[in-house]
Amino acid sequence: MSAVTVTAPRAVSLTKSRHTTVTDPALVRRAVKAAALGNAMEWFDFGVYSYIAVTLGKVFFPSGNPTAQLLSTFGAFAAAFLVRPLGGMVFGPLGDRIGRQKVLAFTMIMMAIGTFAIGLIPSYATIGVGAPLLLLVARLVQGFSTGGEYAGASTFIAEFAPDKRRGFLGSWLEFGTLAGYVGGAGLVTLMTALLSSDQMTSWGWRIPFLVAGPMGIIGLYLRMRLEETPAFAAECEKAESNRRKVPLREMIAGQWKALLLCVGLVLVFNVTDYMLLSYMPSYLTSVLKYDETHGLLVVLAVMALMMIVQPFAGALTDRVGRRPVIAAGCAGFLFLSVPALLLIRQGSLAAVGLGMAALGLLLVCFTAAMPSALPALFPTRVRYGSLSIGFNVSVSLFGGTTPLVVTALIGATGNLMMPAYYMMAASLIGGAAVWFMAESAGRPLPGSAPSVEA
Repeated sequence: MSAVTVTAPRAVSLTKSRHTTVTDPALVRRAVKAAALGNAMEWFDFGVYSYIAVTLGKVFFPSGNPTAQLLSTFGAFAAAFLVRPLGGMVFGPLGDRIGRQKVLAFTMIMMAIGTFAIGLIPSYATIGVGAPLLLLVARLVQGFSTGGEYAGASTFIAEFAPDKRRGFLGSWLEFGTLAGYVGGAGLVTLMTALLSSDQMTSWGWRIPFLVAGPMGIIGLYLRMRLEETPAFAAECEKAESNRRKVPLREMIAGQWKALLLCVGLVLVFNVTDYMLLSYMPSYLTSVLKYDETHGLLVVLAVMALMMIVQPFAGALTDRVGRRPVIAAGCAGFLFLSVPALLLIRQGSLAAVGLGMAALGLLLVCFTAAMPSALPALFPTRVRYGSLSIGFNVSVSLFGGTTPLVVTALIGATGNLMMPAYYMMAASLIGGAAVWFMAESAGRPLPGSAPSVEA
């Protein structure tokens, strides 16, 4: 059967009946690689901030109280998440209008600039209150750019992927996230082992942030070489009028049921994600007084384990469905969070490793399924915008604030089991969202033709 070429000539072809999209496997792999590598750079930046939080507290928020320092540092961390919905409201609708690829290239530039700038900020001892203010500004730039990153990257992969492999290919986005975290954790661990505490506080902490410069250039190059997704190209081909700006009201009020499901799913995904990968290194060091280097090595090993399992779990979602995998993760966090945290609090290296590994494997249920499940909640016309809004509102209110809220709860109550209780509450909300969501595995995205691989 002859084919009609769409906007991206080498990217994708549609049959004359327009009932099937045939994707080029080589182009799909390139799209997945660029999206995942860009995500890795983003989460390298965010991860480094978490892993080096104790040192940053000493540099930017001098105080005689270590808990107050950590709260201030995580407060600046959480501030970036407060502007993420604004970034989502700007970049999401823009991605639905001018294309996913262009917006993802721009968010990459902003993220690299914001992170690189942190490495150049003078300390509090040098310029006083200006230091934490500049840190806050840089974090706000990061947060604003990130508002368009995850939703755009997951949409990009989902719209390129053939229906029967969307879970497997989407799982590589979170593989990139884990790779970024591993890179950040590995660098901080190496520096902690090689440098003294004074050297880390004086200048060593700057190195991971300055690395963002060359990483950003590489990521931008990869994304600029990409072509537009088949779904967006087909949407534009239907009629030029379809490229008009979609009202924000349509993205919210017109998709309110899907948005509620998105918020619930993202809540359990990000609370558990930030609890394990961002908060636990500081919990081990500041709360349990665990050796800093050993704590980072444990987290690094858990993330490496998650990376190994991630693609297999993604393929599993294509076979058994997204809903069963996400539901298993919710049930696991509900019943195993307390036992896992009790193991971690026991303190021995084996116990800490076992408890962290259990939480990491449960988290894989979300990291493997969400990149393909979330874009499937929305039709092509509003997918980037609606997903950006729902995702970032949930992350801002619940995910990014997790380290700050849990630190404050422990400080107020003295109960070291608060992390487990917080994850259990999140799992109940996530379980309710799973109950109401429709299965999307092996099916076309809403508003798109069936997609197969050439």
